[in-house]
Amino acid sequence: MSSKEKKELLVYGARGHAKVVIDTAEKHNIYSIVGILDDDSDLHNKPFFGYPVLGGFQLIQRQVDLRAHVIIAIGSNKVREGLSEKIKKLGFPFATIIHPSAQIARGVVVEEGAVIMAGVVINSDSRIGKHVIVNTGATIDHDCQVGDFVHISPGAHLAGNVKVGKSTHIGIGASVIQGITIGDECTIGAGAAVIENIPNHVTAVGVPAKVIQQHR
Repeated sequence: MSSKEKKELLVYGARGHAKVVIDTAEKHNIYSIVGILDDDSDLHNKPFFGYPVLGGFQLIQRQVDLRAHVIIAIGSNKVREGLSEKIKKLGFPFATIIHPSAQIARGVVVEEGAVIMAGVVINSDSRIGKHVIVNTGATIDHDCQVGDFVHISPGAHLAGNVKVGKSTHIGIGASVIQGITIGDECTIGAGAAVIENIPNHVTAVGVPAKVIQQHR
Protein backbone atom coordinates (compact mmCIF):
# COMPACT_ATOMS: atom_id res chain seq x y z
CA MET A 1 0.00 0.00 0.00
CA SER A 2 1.39 3.44 -0.91
CA SER A 3 2.02 6.01 1.81
CA LYS A 4 -0.82 8.15 0.41
CA GLU A 5 -3.32 5.30 0.90
CA LYS A 6 -2.30 4.53 4.48
CA LYS A 7 -4.26 5.81 7.46
CA GLU A 8 -2.44 8.07 9.90
CA LEU A 9 -1.66 6.47 13.26
CA LEU A 10 -0.76 7.83 16.70
CA VAL A 11 0.80 5.31 19.07
CA TYR A 12 -0.04 6.02 22.72
CA GLY A 13 2.85 4.80 24.88
CA ALA A 14 6.64 5.10 24.76
CA ARG A 15 7.95 2.08 26.64
CA GLY A 16 9.02 -1.45 25.74
CA HIS A 17 5.58 -2.75 24.80
CA ALA A 18 5.15 0.20 22.43
CA LYS A 19 8.24 -0.90 20.48
CA VAL A 20 6.55 -4.20 19.66
CA VAL A 21 3.31 -2.43 18.72
CA ILE A 22 5.22 -0.03 16.46
CA ASP A 23 7.03 -2.88 14.72
CA THR A 24 3.73 -4.73 14.28
CA ALA A 25 2.04 -1.62 12.87
CA GLU A 26 4.90 -1.05 10.41
CA LYS A 27 4.65 -4.62 9.15
CA HIS A 28 0.83 -4.51 9.03
CA ASN A 29 1.31 -1.80 6.40
CA ILE A 30 -2.17 -0.31 6.76
CA TYR A 31 -1.18 2.68 8.88
CA SER A 32 1.46 5.38 8.65
CA ILE A 33 2.77 6.31 12.11
CA VAL A 34 2.79 10.09 12.48
CA GLY A 35 4.00 10.24 16.07
CA ILE A 36 4.01 8.89 19.61
CA LEU A 37 2.01 10.07 22.61
CA ASP A 38 3.04 9.64 26.24
CA ASP A 39 2.02 11.46 29.41
CA ASP A 40 5.62 11.56 30.71
CA SER A 41 6.66 15.13 29.88
CA ASP A 42 10.35 14.16 30.10
CA LEU A 43 9.87 12.22 26.86
CA HIS A 44 8.19 15.00 24.90
CA ASN A 45 9.95 16.34 21.82
CA LYS A 46 12.41 13.44 21.87
CA PRO A 47 12.64 10.51 19.46
CA PHE A 48 11.32 7.09 20.45
CA PHE A 49 12.00 4.08 18.25
CA GLY A 50 12.37 6.32 15.23
CA TYR A 51 9.34 8.57 15.82
CA PRO A 52 8.84 11.87 17.66
CA VAL A 53 7.06 11.93 21.02
CA LEU A 54 4.62 14.74 20.28
CA GLY A 55 3.06 15.12 23.73
CA GLY A 56 0.50 13.48 25.97
CA PHE A 57 -3.25 13.47 26.43
CA GLN A 58 -3.41 17.27 26.53
CA LEU A 59 -2.07 17.35 22.97
CA ILE A 60 -4.93 15.32 21.52
CA GLN A 61 -7.41 17.29 23.61
CA ARG A 62 -6.22 20.39 21.74
CA GLN A 63 -6.03 18.68 18.33
CA VAL A 64 -9.74 18.06 17.94
CA ASP A 65 -9.43 18.58 14.18
CA LEU A 66 -6.90 15.75 13.93
CA ARG A 67 -8.51 12.43 13.04
CA ALA A 68 -5.58 10.05 13.03
CA HIS A 69 -6.32 6.58 14.32
CA VAL A 70 -4.98 5.79 17.79
CA ILE A 71 -3.56 2.56 19.18
CA ILE A 72 -2.92 2.34 22.92
CA ALA A 73 0.46 0.63 23.31
CA ILE A 74 0.40 0.14 27.08
CA GLY A 75 0.50 -3.29 28.71
CA SER A 76 -1.59 -2.47 31.79
CA ASN A 77 -5.21 -3.50 31.20
CA LYS A 78 -6.54 -0.88 33.62
CA VAL A 79 -4.54 1.95 32.05
CA ARG A 80 -5.61 0.90 28.55
CA GLU A 81 -9.24 0.90 29.59
CA GLY A 82 -9.07 4.33 31.24
CA LEU A 83 -7.29 5.91 28.28
CA SER A 84 -9.63 4.34 25.75
CA GLU A 85 -12.66 5.89 27.45
CA LYS A 86 -11.08 9.36 27.44
CA ILE A 87 -9.87 9.12 23.85
CA LYS A 88 -13.20 7.79 22.61
CA LYS A 89 -14.98 10.82 24.09
CA LEU A 90 -12.79 13.04 21.90
CA GLY A 91 -13.99 11.19 18.81
CA PHE A 92 -10.71 9.62 17.71
CA PRO A 93 -11.05 6.29 15.89
CA PHE A 94 -9.03 3.33 17.15
CA ALA A 95 -6.78 1.21 14.97
CA THR A 96 -6.70 -2.58 14.93
CA ILE A 97 -3.21 -3.94 14.29
CA ILE A 98 -2.44 -7.48 13.10
CA HIS A 99 1.06 -8.78 12.37
CA PRO A 100 1.26 -10.35 8.90
CA SER A 101 2.67 -13.58 10.37
CA ALA A 102 -0.44 -14.07 12.54
CA GLN A 103 -2.86 -16.75 11.37
CA ILE A 104 -6.45 -15.55 11.69
CA ALA A 105 -9.03 -18.21 10.75
CA ARG A 106 -12.40 -17.81 9.06
CA GLY A 107 -15.11 -16.38 11.28
CA VAL A 108 -12.76 -14.65 13.73
CA VAL A 109 -13.81 -11.18 14.91
CA VAL A 110 -11.11 -8.79 16.11
CA GLU A 111 -12.53 -5.63 17.69
CA GLU A 112 -11.14 -2.08 17.57
CA GLY A 113 -7.97 -1.27 19.47
CA ALA A 114 -6.74 -4.88 19.55
CA VAL A 115 -3.16 -5.78 18.70
CA ILE A 116 -2.29 -9.25 17.40
CA MET A 117 1.45 -9.87 17.58
CA ALA A 118 3.83 -12.01 15.53
CA GLY A 119 3.27 -15.76 15.43
CA VAL A 120 -0.22 -15.70 16.92
CA VAL A 121 -2.81 -18.27 15.81
CA ILE A 122 -6.53 -17.57 16.32
CA ASN A 123 -8.87 -20.30 15.15
CA SER A 124 -12.38 -20.29 13.74
CA ASP A 125 -15.26 -18.27 15.18
CA SER A 126 -13.34 -16.79 18.10
CA ARG A 127 -13.98 -13.21 19.19
CA ILE A 128 -11.19 -10.90 20.35
CA GLY A 129 -12.55 -7.93 22.29
CA LYS A 130 -11.69 -4.26 22.23
CA HIS A 131 -8.15 -3.19 23.12
CA VAL A 132 -7.01 -6.77 23.66
CA ILE A 133 -3.34 -7.71 23.42
CA VAL A 134 -2.66 -11.16 21.98
CA ASN A 135 1.06 -11.29 22.45
CA THR A 136 3.87 -13.05 20.60
CA GLY A 137 3.28 -16.70 19.77
CA ALA A 138 0.04 -17.09 21.74
CA THR A 139 -2.67 -19.41 20.39
CA ILE A 140 -6.44 -19.17 20.74
CA ASP A 141 -8.45 -22.10 19.44
CA HIS A 142 -11.96 -22.26 17.99
CA ASP A 143 -15.01 -20.55 19.50
CA CYS A 144 -13.16 -18.68 22.24
CA GLN A 145 -14.51 -15.42 23.66
CA VAL A 146 -11.81 -13.01 24.84
CA GLY A 147 -13.25 -10.01 26.66
CA ASP A 148 -12.31 -6.36 26.28
CA PHE A 149 -8.95 -5.15 27.67
CA VAL A 150 -7.56 -8.67 28.13
CA HIS A 151 -3.84 -9.41 27.76
CA ILE A 152 -2.90 -12.87 26.51
CA SER A 153 0.84 -13.05 27.19
CA PRO A 154 3.52 -14.53 24.92
CA GLY A 155 3.31 -18.29 24.50
CA ALA A 156 -0.03 -18.68 26.29
CA HIS A 157 -2.49 -21.18 24.85
CA LEU A 158 -6.28 -21.32 25.03
CA ALA A 159 -8.04 -24.50 23.89
CA GLY A 160 -11.46 -24.39 22.22
CA ASN A 161 -14.55 -22.76 23.74
CA VAL A 162 -12.64 -20.85 26.44
CA LYS A 163 -14.14 -17.63 27.79
CA VAL A 164 -11.85 -14.98 29.27
CA GLY A 165 -13.48 -12.12 31.18
CA LYS A 166 -12.84 -8.41 30.82
CA SER A 167 -9.44 -7.03 31.87
CA THR A 168 -7.95 -10.42 32.73
CA HIS A 169 -4.24 -11.11 32.29
CA ILE A 170 -3.18 -14.59 31.15
CA GLY A 171 0.49 -14.97 32.09
CA ILE A 172 3.34 -16.03 29.84
CA GLY A 173 3.26 -19.71 28.92
CA ALA A 174 -0.06 -20.42 30.67
CA SER A 175 -2.38 -23.09 29.24
CA VAL A 176 -6.17 -23.30 29.51
CA ILE A 177 -8.03 -26.51 28.68
CA GLN A 178 -11.19 -26.56 26.55
CA GLY A 179 -14.47 -25.16 27.79
CA ILE A 180 -13.05 -23.21 30.75
CA THR A 181 -14.46 -19.86 31.86
CA ILE A 182 -12.07 -17.36 33.47
CA GLY A 183 -13.72 -14.38 35.18
CA ASP A 184 -13.23 -10.63 34.93
CA GLU A 185 -10.09 -8.88 36.21
CA CYS A 186 -8.20 -12.07 36.97
CA THR A 187 -4.48 -12.77 36.87
CA ILE A 188 -3.40 -16.21 35.70
CA GLY A 189 0.22 -16.80 36.64
CA ALA A 190 3.05 -17.63 34.27
CA GLY A 191 3.10 -21.29 33.30
CA ALA A 192 -0.20 -22.07 35.00
CA ALA A 193 -2.40 -24.93 33.79
CA VAL A 194 -6.05 -23.94 34.12
CA ILE A 195 -8.28 -27.02 34.31
CA GLU A 196 -11.19 -25.61 36.34
CA ASN A 197 -13.29 -22.45 36.00
CA ILE A 198 -11.81 -19.35 37.65
CA PRO A 199 -14.12 -16.80 39.38
CA ASN A 200 -13.94 -13.01 39.00
CA HIS A 201 -11.25 -10.86 40.63
CA VAL A 202 -8.70 -13.49 41.66
CA THR A 203 -5.11 -14.52 41.08
CA ALA A 204 -4.59 -18.18 40.21
CA VAL A 205 -1.20 -19.87 39.81
CA GLY A 206 0.36 -23.29 39.51
CA VAL A 207 -0.18 -26.68 37.89
CA PRO A 208 -3.07 -27.17 38.19
CA ALA A 209 -3.96 -23.51 38.73
CA LYS A 210 -5.32 -22.68 42.19
CA VAL A 211 -6.70 -19.39 43.50
CA ILE A 212 -4.22 -17.77 45.89
CA GLN A 213 -5.60 -14.25 46.18
CA GLN A 214 -8.95 -12.46 46.01
CA HIS A 215 -8.74 -8.93 44.58
CA ARG A 216 -12.02 -7.73 46.06
